[in-house]
Amino acid sequence: MAERLTVTGSVSASPSAVFAVLADPNRHCDIDGAGQLQGLVDGSPISAAGQSFDMDMNQDPLGDYRMRNTVTEFEPDERITWSPMIEPPGSMDHMLGGITPGGHVYSWVLTPNADGGTDIEHYCDWSACPDERFKGFFPRVTAEQMAASIETVGKLAN
Repeated sequence: MAERLTVTGSVSASPSAVFAVLADPNRHCDIDGAGQLQGLVDGSPISAAGQSFDMDMNQDPLGDYRMRNTVTEFEPDERITWSPMIEPPGSMDHMLGGITPGGHVYSWVLTPNADGGTDIEHYCDWSACPDERFKGFFPRVTAEQMAASIETVGKLAN
């Protein structure tokens, strides 16, 4: 079974404008095609790998919870990747039944196109999850929801 869901699309906004939206966690609820993000708890615009931002989340069957997203790749106007982890650690143990979470990433890869816009590759990769049982939770979003995020980030970047 695949351990990565990738969606591609093109938008009319420049890579710089798209990246500015993606690097601002305050905008993430606006671009969430899955409707899981409930609000930014802590975090400022991202300027380097290693920074983190906390988001309140809600999705069935987990209900309300919080994720700390640590930026693992930051290449201005080209790529941004973050690795979510339940915050505080252990707070969802009652729901996960001994399953160790973590190891997945969400990434956005931006390439300028001939029309002056941006070709976007947006993916969720869970191949590095240390607990094989946790991989069974993925993908947590659909290709359609990820495509909606691409479309929305393009609109917000214009």
